[in-house]
Amino acid sequence: MENLTGKKIGFAITGSFCTFSKILEPIKELRSLGADITPIFSFHTASLDTRFYKAADFRADIETITEKKVIDTLQGAEPIGPKKLFDLIIVAPCTGNTLGKLANGITDTPVTMAVKAHLRNNRPVLLALSTNDGLTANAANIGKLLNTKNFFFVPFRQDDCSGKPNSLVADMPLIAVSASYCLKNEQIQPLLR
Repeated sequence: MENLTGKKIGFAITGSFCTFSKILEPIKELRSLGADITPIFSFHTASLDTRFYKAADFRADIETITEKKVIDTLQGAEPIGPKKLFDLIIVAPCTGNTLGKLANGITDTPVTMAVKAHLRNNRPVLLALSTNDGLTANAANIGKLLNTKNFFFVPFRQDDCSGKPNSLVADMPLIAVSASYCLKNEQIQPLLR
């Protein structure tokens, strides 16, 4: 794994609440490789208590790991582009809702604003999918972003082919190595696991 010392990464988290515990270790791994990480929360991530996490507890855990305050407003995310704050933005987990918005240029959450602002600088975005409709309604959006400059994916797979045959999830432990590839403008392979 490459040393990421000096690399500034925006780590954007959207509301696939069941996946939150699976991104903590990858964030720690990025930090151990020297990355400077700033967390970015969608509105739902910032505000909703679920059976998986209370919003305040999750925020506290993320801010402790990253040693940074969360960006959770449109106003907070907008300067990311003009100030060229990040070398890479990682969206993990990336819900189908966020995926659809990114594929279609909709900017109405702190995460989509952060990505839009970041892309103006021609810099990479890494998506770690977690969506129940990846092989149905969002299949077209995945295809669109696979063919869009500066978008890269953490390798993904069906997570429950008998119980949820259309659901896709990224292999979250591969976030750090995928980030290393992105920073070289390369898609890690194989993409489908």
